[in-house]
Amino acid sequence: MVKYQRKNMYTQFKKSKEYMVDEDEEPGPTRFGLICGNNGYFNRRGANPKFLCFVFLSLVSCSLILAPLFLSCDSNFILHSFGPNREGLGPETDVCSSVPNGTICCDRSSTRSDICIMRGDIRTHSTFSSITLYQSDQPSGGISDGGGDEAAIHHERIRPYTRKWEKQMMETVDELHLTVKRHSTPHDRCDVHHDVHAVFFSTGGYTGNLYHEFNDGILPLYITSQHLNKKVVFVILEYHDWWITKYGDILSQLSDFPPIDFNKDKRVHCFPEATIGLKIHNELTIDSSFMEGNKTIGDFHDLLDRAYWPRISGLIEDEKREEIVEIAKKNQDLRKPKLVIVSRNGSREITNEDSLVKMAENIGFVVEVLRPQRTTELAKIYRVLNSSDVVIGVHGAAMTHFLFMKPGSFFIQVVPLGTDWAAETYYGDPAVRFGLRYVGYKILPRESSLYERYSRNDPVLVDPDSVNRKGWEYTKRIYLDGQNVRLDLGRFRKKLLRGYYYSVAKKNGRLRSKVAVTNSHLY
Repeated sequence: MVKYQRKNMYTQFKKSKEYMVDEDEEPGPTRFGLICGNNGYFNRRGANPKFLCFVFLSLVSCSLILAPLFLSCDSNFILHSFGPNREGLGPETDVCSSVPNGTICCDRSSTRSDICIMRGDIRTHSTFSSITLYQSDQPSGGISDGGGDEAAIHHERIRPYTRKWEKQMMETVDELHLTVKRHSTPHDRCDVHHDVHAVFFSTGGYTGNLYHEFNDGILPLYITSQHLNKKVVFVILEYHDWWITKYGDILSQLSDFPPIDFNKDKRVHCFPEATIGLKIHNELTIDSSFMEGNKTIGDFHDLLDRAYWPRISGLIEDEKREEIVEIAKKNQDLRKPKLVIVSRNGSREITNEDSLVKMAENIGFVVEVLRPQRTTELAKIYRVLNSSDVVIGVHGAAMTHFLFMKPGSFFIQVVPLGTDWAAETYYGDPAVRFGLRYVGYKILPRESSLYERYSRNDPVLVDPDSVNRKGWEYTKRIYLDGQNVRLDLGRFRKKLLRGYYYSVAKKNGRLRSKVAVTNSHLY
């Protein structure tokens, strides 16, 4: 639910960016001509071109004199730092693609997350929330120059979480100190040597909300690490055992190694290369143009298939041993489209859900009502949704589960009053990019429980945007926590019929293909 705050905050941020002008930007080939040329450019501004030319040549001369001083700096240390004003770069422009050994590259151009790359002799110091890079041309067990801890050549700070623009929330995320030093000391010795890449990230922030767990964590982790082909160690800040249990199947598809609890594991872990922070594209989205091998959200879905299929196979075997009955009935039902209703309890629940189920069955669906709980095994949810033809759900974090559907399936999102923008931004648009046939069903005021509590002309019913503009607390109290939905079944039936006919046509298309293939063996 916290994602609603983004509509105003992020929009304001982007608007402020639109008015930022880089005063240094001018066409390169014409700059000298504008200063020393005879084209009247400065005459129109009342400036003396000869004087300005003299000033320019003086600056060039000074630069040539001072250049050796700058060039004498230690060439082994290079720090690339890109500020947030580099709006011309996309969120995944790889400005740190070539990082020399013994250096750090920090890309801070994205409005969503910072990314730092370290390469060389890298060692963790969890007690001090720091990662230190020792320059590779120094002995691993070198003696400190000053007889104590050596001062850092350079120091960077980063909070490895993907909601950088939410300043207040980011203050709750653990901060890492990245330092570069010339020498290591005996007490910096490695306790654990790794010969693969490390990725550091936080499972703090909004972790605990399904939408944020996927949007801010799992998908960015895939984007950041999939090209490493599982030769990567995940080092997690604000580590949660339940998170590891919940997403362990996915992590095992991205890494061959057990994750490290950064805060709890006090040993010095040593890596040859590390990425601190995660890359993110858009809401529940992967932009293939920024991915190595042009990976897509479909490739992520394939990874989910691989992650959950072993467990699903076990569930199927268990059921086979228990079932034996009603096989004929089930075979008959396989010809019908399967509808899954993702049910809610508390707020934004469909109060006439039983009637919806009966109507769907009369249309011709096989209906399954899914009631996911915090403790529900993801493999079980995945199995139900991945075998569905049509899914119905009311806007909320549970709609993140559309990622478990097969591309080409039919997805109906019920959109309560006051949730239009978030419903489309966070689920509708990503569902289309994922490859689903998406339909948003915006309820009418009379379908909301708010209709009984407010007068017919109250802005809560007729102008929800004006209410949302008052602030997050109004949105949460009124529209998210304060309303349920009673569907106008006559009106909703039209959407459901679209899903039914679409699914039947899709199933028949597959059946015809199978028949054609089978018959081809007869000739």
